[in-house]
Amino acid sequence: MNRQDKAEELFKSGYNCAQSTIGAYCDLFGLDFETAMKITEGLGGGMGRLRLTCGAVTSMFILAGMKKSKAQAADLETRAEVYGMVQAMAKDFKELYGTVMCGELLGDMLPSDGGSVPTKRDDEFYSKRPCVKCIRGCGAIIEKYLCRKA
Repeated sequence: MNRQDKAEELFKSGYNCAQSTIGAYCDLFGLDFETAMKITEGLGGGMGRLRLTCGAVTSMFILAGMKKSKAQAADLETRAEVYGMVQAMAKDFKELYGTVMCGELLGDMLPSDGGSVPTKRDDEFYSKRPCVKCIRGCGAIIEKYLCRKA
C-alpha cells in the first residue's frame, strides 16, 4: 500500500482530512502517529468545521515545516524557505482543485445546520464529497516537495 492509499484508508476509517493526510506521512518527518492525530484533530472540516483552509492542505503545510524548519526564531532564511514551499504547494493544490478553502471545495454539499458535530460517514458521504481526492492530491504534492531526494 502506498502512502496515498494509506491516507485514504485512514480517512475512510473515520479520521478527519487533516489527520488522514498527516497520518500517512508523519513517520517520515519524526512525528509519531498519536501526536500527529492529536495535533490535527481540530483541523478537519476546514479548521474545526469552520470551512476555512482544507484540513488536508493544512497538514501538508505542517509537514513542510517539519521537513524544513530549524525551529530557530531568528532564522528568517529558513522561514522564507518554508513559506516559499507552502506557497508552491498551495499553488499546486489550487491548480488541481481551484481553491484551498474547504467551503468552496464542498460547494453546495455544505450541511445547512453548521455547528460542531461532524457529518455522519456513510457510502453517500464518501461518494459525493471531494475529500478523498483532495487528500490523495495532497499526498502527491507532499511526495513532490517533501519526499524526493535533495
